[in-house]
Amino acid sequence: HGGYRIQGKNADSGELLVEDAKSLEEAGVFGIVLEMITEEVARMITKTVSVPTIGIGSGRYCDGQVLVLHDILGLYPRFVPKFAKRYTDLASTIKGAVTEYASEVRRGAFPEEKNVFKMDDAERDKLDLRQKS
Repeated sequence: HGGYRIQGKNADSGELLVEDAKSLEEAGVFGIVLEMITEEVARMITKTVSVPTIGIGSGRYCDGQVLVLHDILGLYPRFVPKFAKRYTDLASTIKGAVTEYASEVRRGAFPEEKNVFKMDDAERDKLDLRQKS
């Protein structure tokens, strides 16, 4: 099986996946992640095994769902897997924030007074005297 392609597209491969899931359960796994498996096969696996199935791009009938955080937050603007749903566009927000930060640094607007640490005046005076000696 394997690779970044849909699994379980025909009866033969679907049957192999169900058998693999049974073997995993017999081997003692505590759960099975089903990635990019047709919904029909994922449903069959979920009904067949007693351990939880977690789907990532495997339809609605798994016991749980997982997605890559970068996909749902919109951190990769040029690629969204078919099975992922983008809930926000953080890539644009992050790009805007970094652009603004770089601009402020270049203009000398950052850091501001409130962003720096200061010595006690008496300690600064001592340091100044030592440097003059």
